[in-house]
Amino acid sequence: MRFSTQTLLLQLGVVLLVVLLSGAVHAWLVYDRIGTEAENQALTLARTVAADPDVRADVQEISKEEGTPPPPVLLQGPLQAAAEAARVRTGALFVVITDETGLRLAHPEPARLGERVSTDPSVALGGEEITTRNTGTLGPSAGAKVPVYAPGPADRTGTIVGEVSVGYSVESLTKSLARDIVPIALTAGGALLAGVLASFLLRHRLQRLTLGLEPEEISTLVHDQVAVLQGVDDGVIGISADGRISVFNAAASRLLDLPDITGQDWVSANVPGQLKQLTRPAAQDAEAVEVVAGGRVLVASARKAWHRKEDLGWVVMLRDRTELQQLTRQLDAVGTMSTALRAQRHEFANQLHTIAGFMSIGQHEQAKTYLERLSATGPLKFPVEQAELLQDPYLQAFIGAKSVEASERGVTLRIGPETLVRGHVVDPQDVTTVLGNLIDNAVSAAVGGSAAERWVEVELLDDASHGGTLHIVVADSGDGLAGAGPEEVFAEGFTTAAQPSGAAAGQGFGLALVRNLARRRGGEVRVLESGTPGGPGAVFMATVPGVMGGTGVRDDDMDAPETGTGPTARKDSIG
Repeated sequence: MRFSTQTLLLQLGVVLLVVLLSGAVHAWLVYDRIGTEAENQALTLARTVAADPDVRADVQEISKEEGTPPPPVLLQGPLQAAAEAARVRTGALFVVITDETGLRLAHPEPARLGERVSTDPSVALGGEEITTRNTGTLGPSAGAKVPVYAPGPADRTGTIVGEVSVGYSVESLTKSLARDIVPIALTAGGALLAGVLASFLLRHRLQRLTLGLEPEEISTLVHDQVAVLQGVDDGVIGISADGRISVFNAAASRLLDLPDITGQDWVSANVPGQLKQLTRPAAQDAEAVEVVAGGRVLVASARKAWHRKEDLGWVVMLRDRTELQQLTRQLDAVGTMSTALRAQRHEFANQLHTIAGFMSIGQHEQAKTYLERLSATGPLKFPVEQAELLQDPYLQAFIGAKSVEASERGVTLRIGPETLVRGHVVDPQDVTTVLGNLIDNAVSAAVGGSAAERWVEVELLDDASHGGTLHIVVADSGDGLAGAGPEEVFAEGFTTAAQPSGAAAGQGFGLALVRNLARRRGGEVRVLESGTPGGPGAVFMATVPGVMGGTGVRDDDMDAPETGTGPTARKDSIG
């Protein structure tokens, strides 16, 4: 049996039980009230009969006599007539008059005259009035007993000469209850009908809210949801049909660098605007987009969620592309260094052939001089000028590799005369991201520029007194920012490349990522010069704190070769 059916039957049982109990209690209260009214009515009638002067006189007269008159005499006497008249007039079950010993002087059944009453008369004969509910010779009744006093001025303090007992039949009370029970029954029936209707409505709502699932299925779904949402590296954001954030897993919190915002309104939530654009009504088939958030490049996609024909809202998926970009930079570095080493291998082979030639013709002094010159300059050489201004081997190798790459594209990469780096890099990853993106953008701008001479100039300056800050200035010979504002180039998706940007193109996010990274460290990236058509081009300056160590070159660094490898940034166009 389904849970909703069990719930319905349980509700119907509870409603029926409540209605029956309520109706029974109500009926009992009505019955008790009618009985109390009958007792009060009997007490009033008994007082009236007991206060009749003729009745008091007749009872006193019989009490003075020896013994009790025989039933035929009592039947014809005034007390029997008075009692029967009162009984007939009021509809009472009985009106009984007794003497001071409890013998009947008047009774509805003549055969009972002269006999002792069936119920205890001692309370009334003791001078107290009492109401009773008991069963006598005429059946169950609700009545009252009142003492009869001898005639005189002190009616309530004189001699008690008998008692009057009046009773109303329980059957008459039941008839009265039957008349009053109709509203009770109608009320109970209406309550039962309302309860049944409410139970069916509740069952329907319960089925709609639970999508027709059983409790065991709901419990399993909750466990599965927690296991899946907390166990995946992808960020998951669920937006309900009413626009509230219903799911915000730990991965989404980490990728967006936000606290748990479950329950907030999606439109006003502190999430990137591009994510909100994905959930527009007309964006059901929107392609994935790249978003820069929390210093990361994320690929975001959104899908509409349906259950049968019911709209459940949206599901937004976030995938981290930062690690992929890091891997891409590393592969670019490997490719760059591999190309440089192939060229240098040819150069080294030529040098060996030269030495072999000197030795074969007996020019030993010439060979010696040639070897000394090679030892002084190094057998391998990057095409970058003033590399000696960089005392850090990592920066030498990284910029050297970039110079080889730029040279292949017809661009000269040079180090500016204001460069001075005396410390060593302690966070190569962030330096690679910032410096690599700026150099790649500058090389692309120089290639696309209209100047005859294509060049990129890099100036580096470390400042150990301000938390190991590295200052970077990159200029190029391109045509500038093509009319774009200094802040516009840092917007996500901005690019001057001819190809469209998007998730597939991977363009338009380099500068935004660089600025977010620098600001997260307490630094900044900005445009110093926008450049002019025909050159010189734009000038960018970056300040990256906490990436440089103490000044001075370590001994092991002095022995390091100039041809170190390092990761390079993914090639982005400007922006």
